[in-house]
Amino acid sequence: MPRLEEPCWSCSCARSIDQESKKLSTCLTRRAGEAMSSLNSLLSLAYSTLASSQGRSLIRRSLVLFAVGAFLALVLNLLQIQRNVTLFPEEVIATIFSSAWWVPPCCGTAAAVVGLLYPCIDSHLGEPHKFKREWASVMRCIAVFVGINHASAKLDFANNVQLSLTLAALSLGLWWTFDRSRSGLGLGITIAFLATLITQFLVYNGVYQYTSPDFLYIRSWLPCIFFSGGVTVGNIGRQLAMVSYSTYLTKEKIEVGLSN
Repeated sequence: MPRLEEPCWSCSCARSIDQESKKLSTCLTRRAGEAMSSLNSLLSLAYSTLASSQGRSLIRRSLVLFAVGAFLALVLNLLQIQRNVTLFPEEVIATIFSSAWWVPPCCGTAAAVVGLLYPCIDSHLGEPHKFKREWASVMRCIAVFVGINHASAKLDFANNVQLSLTLAALSLGLWWTFDRSRSGLGLGITIAFLATLITQFLVYNGVYQYTSPDFLYIRSWLPCIFFSGGVTVGNIGRQLAMVSYSTYLTKEKIEVGLSN
């Protein structure tokens, strides 16, 4: 009898242990699944919040850059028209500052693209721009850019070559004073090259024209204006990006503090 009962007892004990282990493993699996689902939901929520915050910041910066570019285009183009440097056909002249209707939106769009591109390139290269990062420096850069454009319309030299060399030196001085980054120099040269090609195309097709052209269909100093304008708008875009990032970090710290 003892030998018959002992196997029965060991068999029932083993079955109970197996059942308990299965229950425990099922419970652990369910808890792990719940934890993973909670983690995934938290990650998706954090990602969506970050994406929406970055999206709103991108839209705000684009609108500000568009407005700045359109305003500068109206003011600077008015100066060129008053000095008879730039001539538009009479049928395309609008009432706003006696400028062509397409000038402000085109320049505003270009300013938005350039202003967003500068901090993006800095981030891609891993070289954050930290030289003179304050609004006072940005405003001085804008003032120097307006002065360079003003000089292109009002300074009288013996020939256009002397004027072009003078404006080239002023444009490089603007970059050295307010930028000093390799990415800023490279993007400024690229912007000047592409903008000059587009301007040549527009003048060739009779959209508007320059008086006394000496560089194919345009004035030889125009690439200097595009270069200094690209550096100026790039500094504005960098400053806006830095302000947006600082605001986002402040909000994150406040939310973390409230949650704790």
